[in-house]
Amino acid sequence: MTPVHAPALSETSATLSLLFVVLIPCAAAGLALINAGLGRFRNASHSMLSALCVIAVAAAVYFAIGAAWQGSVGQPAFAVHVAGQDWNWIGAGRFFLRGLELGGWSSLATLFGLMSVGIAAIIPLGGGADRWRLGASCASTVLLAGWTYPLFAHWAWGGGWLAQQGFIDSGGAGVIQVVGGLTALSITWILGPRRGKFNPDGMPSALPGHNAVYVLLGCFLAWLGWLGLDGAGAILFTGAEASRVVLIAVNTTLAAGLGALAVAAITRARFGKTDASLCANGWVAGLVAVSAGCAVVRPAAAVIIGLVAGALVVYSVEWLELHLAVDDPGGSVSVHAVAGLWGLLAAGLLAAVAPGDAPGVLLAQLAGIATLLGCILPLTYGLNWLLNRVMPQRVAVEGERQGLDLYELGAGAYPDFMTHNEDFWQR
Repeated sequence: MTPVHAPALSETSATLSLLFVVLIPCAAAGLALINAGLGRFRNASHSMLSALCVIAVAAAVYFAIGAAWQGSVGQPAFAVHVAGQDWNWIGAGRFFLRGLELGGWSSLATLFGLMSVGIAAIIPLGGGADRWRLGASCASTVLLAGWTYPLFAHWAWGGGWLAQQGFIDSGGAGVIQVVGGLTALSITWILGPRRGKFNPDGMPSALPGHNAVYVLLGCFLAWLGWLGLDGAGAILFTGAEASRVVLIAVNTTLAAGLGALAVAAITRARFGKTDASLCANGWVAGLVAVSAGCAVVRPAAAVIIGLVAGALVVYSVEWLELHLAVDDPGGSVSVHAVAGLWGLLAAGLLAAVAPGDAPGVLLAQLAGIATLLGCILPLTYGLNWLLNRVMPQRVAVEGERQGLDLYELGAGAYPDFMTHNEDFWQR
């Protein structure tokens, strides 16, 4: 295995990284709007508040323990010696960010992690929309930010064993998106489907989202945020030079656009109409998929990545509902897990590397995919299953019928939609 060294950042690269990191909250806002718009109107405030709360919890837990477990390249870590090799498997940093050196690569990487763990925490909210209690979603975020996210982030970004093999994940397709998407899959299984989603024969029914404008606005914000994710991640974890950020922005934009166009074409051909919410999911799926190889693929490859990601979303949503009874209102599993896994594979297949290096890169990507499916998925499912035994995560039947806004927050997002008795009093 090859030792991993922290890239030496020039002043220009460090400044660009900081500017890109500042854009990342736009991705969080975009995903929060998409989740809220694809849910029912009586849960809209609850959805947005949940996004704020899980970001806050994720930041606090990452500050306390997550950053220490993730570690940084060149920092102390626990390793296992097997077959004559040291397999670096978890960071050994100090809790509460003690000893963090302000300035340079290490502090920028920590700031990036603080932002990106919030993105990962928002993703499961889409899978558990309309039925996931606020307190339970925050408790689940503690598990994600305190263990599953930093564990895989160390392997891929913190000098861990995957990074030692040459694993590529510039903008977090695996670390952020797939980890969040697999957590969303676990949550949907544990919570079960929404009432009325499946008929007695097991066939799914359409439960349309309440506000397509929110969903489409979220796409624009996500695009801006992803430019930050991909740009900062590529500089910090792939060693991309400052001059390469233009290519990264081009690849990110092309993949998003072609993902949406692929969905538009497929839904038009299959249903006779273009589906707005699926097109939005295709847009985000393109962003997700290209994140892995945004710094190492050419624009033509980014087009292919986006097209395939969009097509995967259409068929994945249908397959998951019909065959696994997955009720995923926000499309989190298809958009973030499925498209993210495709992006990791595509980075190995389409990366612009020397011919002699291509087999090694592909094997490293396959190892990362196998680790996510064989380790991270069972781990996150098991942790959330245990949490559900201690703290039931699904809201009571009355709360689901009444709406989480009223049941948990005491007020709806759209009070004008409700009829009040005083409207009919004689004046």
